[in-house]
Amino acid sequence: MTSRIVPGRPNGPVTGIAAGVLGLGVAELIAALARGTSPLLALGDRVIDLTPRWLKEAAVSAFGTADKPVLLASVALVTLVLLGVAGALAVRRPALGAAMLLLLGAVDVAALLADRAGNGTRGIVALVIGLAVGITALVLLTRPLREADATPAEAEAPDGFDRRRFLVAAAAVTAVGAAGGVGAKVVTGRRHPATKVAIPAAVSPAAPLPAGAELRIDGLTPHLTSVEDFYRIDIALLTPRVDVADYRLKIHGLVDNPVELTYADLVAMPLYERRVTICCVSNEVGGDLIGNATWTGVRIRDVLKRAGVDPRADAVKSTGADGITIGTPLEALTDGRDALLAIAQNGEPLTQDHGFPVRMVVPGLYGYVSATKWLTDLEVTRFDDFRAYWTDRGWSAQGPIKTECRIDLPGDDVMAGERTVAGVAWAQHRGVSKVEVRIDDGPWQPATLATEDSIDTWRQWTFRWDATEGEHRIQARAYDRTGVPQTADEAPVVPDGATGYPTRVVTVG
Repeated sequence: MTSRIVPGRPNGPVTGIAAGVLGLGVAELIAALARGTSPLLALGDRVIDLTPRWLKEAAVSAFGTADKPVLLASVALVTLVLLGVAGALAVRRPALGAAMLLLLGAVDVAALLADRAGNGTRGIVALVIGLAVGITALVLLTRPLREADATPAEAEAPDGFDRRRFLVAAAAVTAVGAAGGVGAKVVTGRRHPATKVAIPAAVSPAAPLPAGAELRIDGLTPHLTSVEDFYRIDIALLTPRVDVADYRLKIHGLVDNPVELTYADLVAMPLYERRVTICCVSNEVGGDLIGNATWTGVRIRDVLKRAGVDPRADAVKSTGADGITIGTPLEALTDGRDALLAIAQNGEPLTQDHGFPVRMVVPGLYGYVSATKWLTDLEVTRFDDFRAYWTDRGWSAQGPIKTECRIDLPGDDVMAGERTVAGVAWAQHRGVSKVEVRIDDGPWQPATLATEDSIDTWRQWTFRWDATEGEHRIQARAYDRTGVPQTADEAPVVPDGATGYPTRVVTVG
């Protein structure tokens, strides 16, 4: 005798999840083949756009650079739960289950219509086809469940259909959907293979690192951050893939001569190599969303000079291939600082994660107003005439980096005796003049600074501490070259960067 299907058990949700995965897999594959936007990623992007600011900051604080995988996992989990609900409804009322899938599809269509990169139309067509496949699968998979539900309890399952066959069918449907999703990734990967590019020698290489700029103390942040360890905070759920052969950078707006540059045009221009520390505005006091690298690229002022800037302009609106828009003060791009259209990081071409083929690097400004990755467009304009992605979400229009420092050493538990307190300090484009350390509520005492590399990079610092047994609180503060100290006033990262003293509590045994 075959085992009877019991509709009240998890069979209904299983059908919803299987049908939904099949439909989504079909939609993803068709979108990839048609060069459209991924429905799943469009939904994730829309969630990012609609997430309250406080929740975004909490996510970055809790998960750091893993915030996007956590977001995608959360979206996937919620989607699976809702698909399960659709399956449970379809067992009793097929129309309700189908309506649930249509509702989920409508949400995704809205996300595709709001696609930041403007490629959502083909994704909508793919989604509609996927929805049709998913609804059909839902109706077919739930039919035996409805028949079993209508069969008297003492009777056998109709037509010999048992739970094992049902689960095998559901698993097969799920597997086909998953295969469609994998196929979409394969298609996208083949369309955008890893690109090998050569970086010409810079006409102005970075100066040799001064003696004493790297202290080489175990546990102290290195002066130069490796590409692998460099922080990444952006709005891209999927790293954009930009083909060098098709790359175009448009410079337009309030200019005399609009310019369009290929990648070959850029690398043929004079290249400059500079070490610059860049920082995310979401960096908490003493946080690690900051890094120092050697960047190679074209000076932005040279590109703007070629276009001819209208005297009325005071800003440049930049756009990335991920759809981000960023507003940068024109003065910071033309006042003589080494603001670059970077094509290389630490001597190697940019990686996909860090903005290949071209990104912006502007000393002295937080990344949200300067560090556009996957750069495709520069519009010379006025701040009064546009809104950028982050300013629409409550951040300041201009974001100069504040004077800050961080404590890397010692650890939370140390032995009594002479110990090293050490860290890094930064005041980009002003330079760090000194760092002071305070133990408990004692006086501020001078730390020893490493040799300055440049005013655009951070400086390491150390302090010798005679640690006594007990619990102690260590604080530090930095001064810039104008003599202005890091403020003690505590403020959150919104709207223009966190402030306060970094503090570390250490137990001495």
